[in-house]
Amino acid sequence: MSDFRVRTMAEVASAGEEAEILFWVGCAGSFDERAQKITKAVAKILHQAKINFAILGTEEACTGDPAKRAGNEFLFQMMAMQNITTLNMYGVKKIVTACPHCFNTLKNEYPELGGTYEVLHHTTLINQLLSDNKISISGGGFAGKRITYHDSCYLGRANDIYEAPREVIQKLDAALVEMKRSKANGLCCGAGGAQMFKDAEKGNKEVNLERADDMLESNANIVAAACPFCMTMLRDGVKHHNKEAEIEVKDIAELVAGALDL
Repeated sequence: MSDFRVRTMAEVASAGEEAEILFWVGCAGSFDERAQKITKAVAKILHQAKINFAILGTEEACTGDPAKRAGNEFLFQMMAMQNITTLNMYGVKKIVTACPHCFNTLKNEYPELGGTYEVLHHTTLINQLLSDNKISISGGGFAGKRITYHDSCYLGRANDIYEAPREVIQKLDAALVEMKRSKANGLCCGAGGAQMFKDAEKGNKEVNLERADDMLESNANIVAAACPFCMTMLRDGVKHHNKEAEIEVKDIAELVAGALDL
């Protein structure tokens, strides 16, 4: 597939057009080198599905999730109102994001401040696109591989989205294996609730190392994630055990983008 350029909402508006979907990239997807690969994978899938989408670009600010989780409600509302003003100015109706933290905040916390939108997590949208034959995949060459899925807290327990990511994985030619703690009983990666941005509290083990033990016990070749925060913590857990050659951590969008029938 040839390279393509993603337009901003400002460019779409200046052309007198409307974007079907706003792709909310998020801070991690914009600035974290590893998460940027997830952003590119999502954009590739949207482009392949011939969806007219756009991003806010420099007009996108943090949703305010870390500030709210850390207890600074005033800062959260300031950031939220800035984003809501921008979104409403462009008449945004539908948003997709690859970050469960952004997803949860945009979907559940922006409405009470005047920002009501249809918000989808990328795993839900990808599953819909596959079910509707908007995109098709060849399996991605995962034959003989074992893939386990780590439930993001903000996607799973907070929003009850468990099946869509798994249904996508089952469409690949791999075996889906579950960790001993999964779905509603899944274990946090250790980054949620603004924990990623503070020093660890006293204890005898880091949460992500505990989760890494679950990953190793599953004997999976690939750990599928659906959150850039989880991605960082899970990869650090694999590195701690010196298992990078044996276990690969990939976002579901990356698995699908690599298996697309172009």
